Amino acid sequence: MRRYNYIFIMIFVFAFAKANAQTPHVLDTIYANDTKNVALFFPEPIRQGITGSDNFVFTYNREKEQYFGLLQAKPGKESNLLVVNRNGSIFSYIVRYKKQLSKLNYFIPLSNSIGNERPIVTDSIQAETSEKSIDNRTYYYQKFCTYLLNRNQRIGRIKKRNESIVLSVENIVFDKEELYFVIQIENNSTLDYDLNFLNLCIETRQKGKKKSLQRLYQEPIYRHRLPSKIVEGEMVRFVYVLPKFSLSNDRRAILELNEKDGERNIKLKIAHRYVNNPN
Repeated sequence: MRRYNYIFIMIFVFAFAKANAQTPHVLDTIYANDTKNVALFFPEPIRQGITGSDNFVFTYNREKEQYFGLLQAKPGKESNLLVVNRNGSIFSYIVRYKKQLSKLNYFIPLSNSIGNERPIVTDSIQAETSEKSIDNRTYYYQKFCTYLLNRNQRIGRIKKRNESIVLSVENIVFDKEELYFVIQIENNSTLDYDLNFLNLCIETRQKGKKKSLQRLYQEPIYRHRLPSKIVEGEMVRFVYVLPKFSLSNDRRAILELNEKDGERNIKLKIAHRYVNNPN
């Protein structure tokens, strides 16, 4: 009888252990090199980031917590990257050197976390519902626009002034299927500037005896930090996200700035070479 009890207990223990065995977590791989910065955007600010080898460097703001960090690599063996967010979420990745990179930006969702520093009790149904309600595309635009505004990169001198109001396009960046226009407005006057609209259109110059202009307005799919007012002495920067497009030699882009109840309007011409050769 004792023998049968022993066998039964062993079978029960084996079945319980098998049912509760954790499935090994396969780590994703992130590639980097020594000529480009690979940006990693996390759902919460970074508190700590560590690489397992000296030929990989992960930099982030240690004084003021930010959502993104930059990864670079030198030729050598693969290693790993461990990142801890402010809320205790832990992220782990395999990192490898690659001479040619096809991806420079990684937007990491909370679902990629391998765990947390401290146990967190959540309502699984509520968490699943909240995750589904997040618009991943809008989240991507938001994080990438924030990244662009933090960069000090210019595509050329694209600027126009009207009565101490200066409109300029600092940068045009192509990513995935969109063009990102980094725009700046300076109000050097003594009056606030109330924004009525800021439109972008494509202008076609018709050739021949009867010259005419045709304009096709482009509706942004996302506007990041677009202000309604620029107070006196203030400078604002924001981003327009548009579906990618290119321009022939007889076309150019026009950025139209219009003041509400005022006449300090600006039409800024953007040559086709800037649009066709973005950063």
